[in-house]
Formats: sequence, structure tokens, C-alpha cells
Amino acid sequence: MIFENTGLDGLKSDLAYLDESAEKVGFVRWQWEYYRATYDYKIEDEQTKAEYFVRINTRAIDGKLEKPDTVLAVEAVYLGKATFPHGLDYDSTVPQPVVKLAAQKLQQLKELLEA
Repeated sequence: MIFENTGLDGLKSDLAYLDESAEKVGFVRWQWEYYRATYDYKIEDEQTKAEYFVRINTRAIDGKLEKPDTVLAVEAVYLGKATFPHGLDYDSTVPQPVVKLAAQKLQQLKELLEA
């Protein structure tokens, strides 16, 4: 599932502030390389115990990721169900409580990044 109209698409931040803000909301920078990084937030469905991840894709537009002053731009935001052994299914139906919590976390991150 692609999250539309989050207000995060195209938002820019330096790496240090994005890491700090994401951590405050509960996101973790998992995957990264020199020019891109993803931030994930894990949500467990109370009823089914299935795990979902909100994933924010970013790309460096000035600098490389090993430098804290590198500027990143948010490219897309996804919500997917965790699959075994590792991966995310972006096409599965997501329960409404999971979608609601994901939207709240994205809003919190947006507010921090716009401050």
C-alpha cells in the first residue's frame, strides 16, 4: 500500500535531524547505502499478530549518507505486511487500526520535520 497525501513526499532534511526526528516517533533507519535510506516503523496487529511495517524511502540530494549534514528528500511512503523469511507484501489488505496508527506516526514525523 502506498500512502498518498502524507505531506512527506519531497520533504527535505539533513541526515542528523531526520535520524533524530524519526527515532523520536519510533522509526528506525534499517537499510541504507551512500545515496538512499529507508526508515521503518513496526506495527503488530492485535487480533492476528501479523506484523506490518511503515517504510519511508529517502534519497540523498546533497552529500553521502556517512555525513550528518547530508540532505535527504523523502521519495515515497509504503505500508506492507511482513512475510517470511524477510520481505514486505505491499498488496495485502491492511486492517484499519494498523492504517490509522501508521497515519498518526507519519503525521508526527511530518510535524517534527516541518518545525
